[in-house]
Amino acid sequence: MEKIVALCKRRGFIFQSSEIYGGLNGAWDYGPLGVELKRNLKDYWWRCMTQLRDDIVGFDGSILMNRAVWQASGHEATFSDPMVDCKTCKARFRADQLESSVCGQKPSKSPATCGGELTEPRTFNLMFKTYVGPVQDDSAITYLRPETAQAMFVQFKNVLEVSRKKLPFGIAQIGKAFRNEINPRNFTFRSREFEQMEVEFFVKPDTGFEWLDKWLEERLTWYEAIGIPRGKIHVLTVPDADRAFYSKGTYDLEYEFPFGVQELEGIAYRTDYDLKQHQEHSGKPLEYFDEESKTKYIPHVVEPSAGVDRTILAVLCEAYAEETVKDEADKEETRVVLRFVPRLAPVKAGIFPLLKNKPELVTRAREVQKLLRPLMKVAYDEAGSIGKRYRRIDEEGTPFGITIDFETHEGAKEASTSAAGTPISAGQKETVTLRHRDSMKQERIAIADLPAYLLAKIA
Repeated sequence: MEKIVALCKRRGFIFQSSEIYGGLNGAWDYGPLGVELKRNLKDYWWRCMTQLRDDIVGFDGSILMNRAVWQASGHEATFSDPMVDCKTCKARFRADQLESSVCGQKPSKSPATCGGELTEPRTFNLMFKTYVGPVQDDSAITYLRPETAQAMFVQFKNVLEVSRKKLPFGIAQIGKAFRNEINPRNFTFRSREFEQMEVEFFVKPDTGFEWLDKWLEERLTWYEAIGIPRGKIHVLTVPDADRAFYSKGTYDLEYEFPFGVQELEGIAYRTDYDLKQHQEHSGKPLEYFDEESKTKYIPHVVEPSAGVDRTILAVLCEAYAEETVKDEADKEETRVVLRFVPRLAPVKAGIFPLLKNKPELVTRAREVQKLLRPLMKVAYDEAGSIGKRYRRIDEEGTPFGITIDFETHEGAKEASTSAAGTPISAGQKETVTLRHRDSMKQERIAIADLPAYLLAKIA
């Protein structure tokens, strides 16, 4: 885990928030490569949920909502964790996670076994409170949302009417959520500010368990498509005693992180609890009229809810690899590589002139960059030996390296005119060296064939 954290900073994936001021615990910034990786993940989820399906529509709810929303949902009264303080080391811990936490003075021990004096557990509400308007009194209180779901429930009727959908149908959203975690830990796994990818899928009351199992298979298949093998995901059927009170059935999808098996995503059958609560508290009807049965009822909901940041961390952990290879001087060295699936890779191809002091190679490399740039994220690099440039893109997870060399230049001269003096299309005879990240194998490919070849590999 330490190696992955170090790589994330070294290559610009993830930085500690406010680092020059000592940081802020539980908050992280995504750097140039990290933001591309995150965007690719979210774009692929969004495409799978809304573009490739007819039964889900998109939505983007506000972070701030009327305080009554959180009162109706039960968050204001019950969204809390038990907290204890250690009088010895002055640290604060979740009372239900003492065995898995680390003592502030004795890192080899947990607060449960270190011998420190712990206070009695007390309730700590996880929502960030804020005020709307200039006066900070009870009438102005609201909260930063601790989940993205409630806005979709509150707007259920509006979305249903404008989208003209029939049950079953879903509302998809990607957005920020905030929880004032007592003990943020494990890099970006548990943070105070995070993003969720969430679907509220509305179904007929007697089909909830059927759709719960359908969504389980759907989500396992999706994780395989982003490079997380099904065998690395543990499906936990959450016991009755551990489920949220509104859930009739929940699956947790857990990944084998270096720090232990932890939850990536929850798939919960939330019944009709949320819509009922908001109908009762708002006084506005949230029923669905079923044209087939000519009856009205409140739909039930199945909710697949994934953490963006947790998934990014799992992708990084799964992609990270070290292997012993020979360098340019035929000496052994350790190659660090991120084996992202191409669709997620922040940069799809590195473009290199073999030598930076050869204008003809540099010019053609820039032209190849210009050719590919409208189609995908590419990077140009002419600094250092070609071997060092390959190692850089290996660490960044770039699946393809394109080297413009003297063979390319010879092809350009040969292709400048035909025997009859007629110009030949650029790239028809020019070839480049295409290097594959995972195997390190190289092949020659025509410049004209690069766009179609790379797009097919990425897709």
